[in-house]
Amino acid sequence: MRRITIIIALLLLSFVSVSAGLCQEKCVNAQGEAAIINNDLPSAKTEAIARAKWAAIEQTVGTEVKAQSFVQNFTLVEDVIKTQVGGVVKSYKVLDQSRKEDMVTVKITACIEPAKAREAVSSLALNNSLAVFIPARKPGKRGDEFEETNILSETLIGKLTDQNYKVIDVAPTQAMDALEIERAVKSGSTLAVRSLMYKFLSNIIIIGKVDYTISTKKGEDIGYGLSMPFNNVTVRLTYRIVAKNNKTGSMEILTADTAQGKGLANNVEDAAAEGLKDLAEKLAPKILDKVASYVQGNIKKISIKVNGVTDLDTNMEIKNTLQNIVWVTGVEDKQMGEFIVSYPENSIYLANSIKQKGNFDVVNFSPYSLTLDYQK
Repeated sequence: MRRITIIIALLLLSFVSVSAGLCQEKCVNAQGEAAIINNDLPSAKTEAIARAKWAAIEQTVGTEVKAQSFVQNFTLVEDVIKTQVGGVVKSYKVLDQSRKEDMVTVKITACIEPAKAREAVSSLALNNSLAVFIPARKPGKRGDEFEETNILSETLIGKLTDQNYKVIDVAPTQAMDALEIERAVKSGSTLAVRSLMYKFLSNIIIIGKVDYTISTKKGEDIGYGLSMPFNNVTVRLTYRIVAKNNKTGSMEILTADTAQGKGLANNVEDAAAEGLKDLAEKLAPKILDKVASYVQGNIKKISIKVNGVTDLDTNMEIKNTLQNIVWVTGVEDKQMGEFIVSYPENSIYLANSIKQKGNFDVVNFSPYSLTLDYQK
């Protein structure tokens, strides 16, 4: 009986230890800086601490793309921490503060809960931001040698960029190698994909692997006393488009498919290159359709109230301004100074885009509403 009791106690201790490990905080050092405006040092210090907190969060998650590349107004980012993901920074302590001319720099040590940090970073991911990684096996090389940047991936990135998507080429960052992608595609695992989403603040990942076969070799007998004048190479792509379901937060496979292209040339390398070009032309329209459907499916209605609108001309001017913001798909009049905007992204990006127009100050925002002050 005593032996059974000891075993149960050990199991309970093990369970508690695992649970504690899952919720364990990670403490890191980080720094942030901010401009001192009108000699207001306290406000600058607050903003610098907000930047340092985000640096600590990004350091904990391991992002390759920093939040400041998406959002310039860190007061809004600080509000996201408070309103959307409470408790990310469990505690922090200012280690040092220095001032140089009109800038203040703050160094802190911050204790972060990793799971909530990933959620915080994920909340800033863009639906129109895509990460692309499609390595291609090198012709004539050993089986484990890949070209991580190739004609197919470059062509696809170019066509997506032409449609105003923000595209991140994963290959140069060395965040993942081709063999990992090969394993992920074969196993169907989304763990590698989820990691890429955190690193690149993207809600859509296009991953795949290109292989090739020599269908007919140059000089090979093709019947009737004729020899094949070129190498005929078939390139085959196995790929997935994985996106985050913004309602459930889970990974959703938009499509999983195979495609192929063919190329003819004197040598195998050139034939494979021609095959990749053929494949890119066939594949691009299909991928563009899938991505566009996903973005359209995530459009939400955001209510905007603009203070200081007193006449119809000003109301029309503001409506035109809102309609010309990137990714805004529609603007409806509600009443004087009030609009319903159709937008596929987090409202923080809409708030930031409006603020950049120069005549607006953001008074308040939430995921589905914005309040602005307007001055001519």
